Amino acid sequence: MANADTKEAIFVGKEEQSAWLTLALANRHGLVTGATGTGKTVSLQVLAEGFARAGVPVFAADIKGDLSGISELGEAKDFILQRAKDVDVEFQPDQFSTIFWDVFGENGHPVRATVSEMGPLLLSRMMDLNEVQEGVLNIAFRVADEQGLLLLDMKDLRAILANVAENAKALTTQYGNVSAQTVGTIQRQLLVLENQGGDNFFGEPALELQDLMRTDKDGRGYVNILVADRLMQNPKLYATFLLWLLSELFEQLPEVGDLPKPKLVFFFDEAHLLFDDAPAALMDKIEQVVRLIRSKGVGVYFVTQNPIDVPDKVLAQLGNRMQHALRAFTPRDQKSIAAAAQTFRPNPKLDTQKVITELGKGEALVSFLEGNGTPAIVERILVRPPSARIGPITAEERKELMSRSPVKGKYDTPVDQESAFEMLQKRVNETAVEGDEPTEAPTGVFGHLSAIAHIIFGTNRKRGTRLTTGQIIARDVTRSMTNRVAGGVAANLGKSVAGQMGGTIGRAIVRGALGGMLRR
Repeated sequence: MANADTKEAIFVGKEEQSAWLTLALANRHGLVTGATGTGKTVSLQVLAEGFARAGVPVFAADIKGDLSGISELGEAKDFILQRAKDVDVEFQPDQFSTIFWDVFGENGHPVRATVSEMGPLLLSRMMDLNEVQEGVLNIAFRVADEQGLLLLDMKDLRAILANVAENAKALTTQYGNVSAQTVGTIQRQLLVLENQGGDNFFGEPALELQDLMRTDKDGRGYVNILVADRLMQNPKLYATFLLWLLSELFEQLPEVGDLPKPKLVFFFDEAHLLFDDAPAALMDKIEQVVRLIRSKGVGVYFVTQNPIDVPDKVLAQLGNRMQHALRAFTPRDQKSIAAAAQTFRPNPKLDTQKVITELGKGEALVSFLEGNGTPAIVERILVRPPSARIGPITAEERKELMSRSPVKGKYDTPVDQESAFEMLQKRVNETAVEGDEPTEAPTGVFGHLSAIAHIIFGTNRKRGTRLTTGQIIARDVTRSMTNRVAGGVAANLGKSVAGQMGGTIGRAIVRGALGGMLRR
C-alpha cells in the first residue's frame, strides 16, 4: 500500500491516478467547492491533517462543529477501512494538537482585536455603513490619532464619535461635512453590533499572530479551530473577522518568497460571505491580500458551494482546486456547473461538466499545481479517509483540551487600560471641577437651565467628585443648549420671549437627557 504522505506532498486520494498536493506550491492558494453533503468538510480535514503532519500550522473556521474531531484519535470503522482500501492506503488512527478559539469566549479562547487594528474600512463593512457614514468614521479615527487617543474597545469608539459630534462645526471646516445625524446613525449601528455580540471581539489582550503559528513537541503544526456556529448568526461579523485576520497576517509577516512548505495555511469556510455585497474598496483590499500574502508564506483555501461565489480576480489566484458534486436543478445551477468545469485544465478522458453532476459523496475532481507551477489536468478521485475522528467532540473532551492548551490563561481575562473613553471622560471631569467655583445665580432663561443642571447634578456634590456617565451627557447637553440660547437671546429676543424659550427648552432637555424620569 502507498504511504499516506511524503515530506514534499500530501496524499489526497486516488482513482486511476493518485492526487498529491505539493507542499512547496501550497501557498499558491486553493478552492474547495461542492453542494451541501458532498464531502467538503472531510476534504478540508484531510488537507488540514496533511499540513499539520508536515509541520505546517493550520487555521480553520468550524461552522458546524464537525472539524473539532481532528483533535481526537480516529476510529477504524468499517466504512473508513473500506475507503482506505479503495485508495490503496493503510489506515493509521491519529490525532492532532488543537487550539480552540471563540470570539464569544464560550467554547474556545477569546479572540480579540482593538478598534484601531480593525480600522474604519473593515468596521464600515461590519456595520454596513454607506459612503457618507464611512467618511465620518474615518474622521473620527483621524481625530483620535491626532489627539493621541487609543481606540481599543466599543466604548472608546462611542466616546470619540460623541466628541466628533460635539465639535462637528469645527471639524467640518477641516475635514468635510460632519453632522450629528450621521454620527447618530453610526452609534445606532454600533448598538446593533453590540447586541449581536460584537463588543466581545473588541478589546485587549488582542490576539498575537504567533499563537496561531505554533508547532507541538513532535514538530507537527497546531490546528487552530475557530468555533463559528454562533458567530455565523452574524455573517458580516464572521466574514469581516476572517478578513481582518488575513490582513493582519499580510501586514505583520515578513517577505519570505517561496518556501519548501507554507508557514501557515488558512481555511475560509462559507467564503461567499466575504464577497456578498462587498463595496469596491473592500474588494480591492481582498484581491490585494490574496495576491500578495503568498510571498509571506501563507496559503489561503476558500471553501464554498459554487465557484461563481468567488470573484474572477480572486479565483484567478487559486491554483489548487477540489470540486465535489454540484446538482443541476435550476438554470443558475447549470451555469455554476459550466463555470466550474471551465476552471479546470481539460482531461481528454473526462467530460468534466458531466462528471461534476455524477460525483458521489467523497468523490471529487482535483487539479493541483505541478512542479513548474502550472495546473495538472483534472482527475476524478476518491478522497482518502481522515486519520482523526470524523465528527464533533463532546463538551467534556473540549474542556479537557482547553485545560492543557498552550495559551491557557493568556486571553481568558479581558484588560481595560486607559484609552479614549477614560481620557475624554477625564477631560470632562476636569472641566467640571474647574467650574465648581460659586457664581451668582443666573435668572431668566439661564435660570431655567441652571435649575435643570442642579436637578441633574445635585447641589451637594463635593469639589472634584467624578460625574456619572449620565450626568456627563446631561451636562454637555445643558451646556450646548445654554450657549445656543445665550446667542439667540442676545441677538434677537426680549425678556418675555427668552423666558418662554427657557421653559420650552428646559422641558425638551428634561425629556431628552433624563429619558422620561422627571415626567412622572
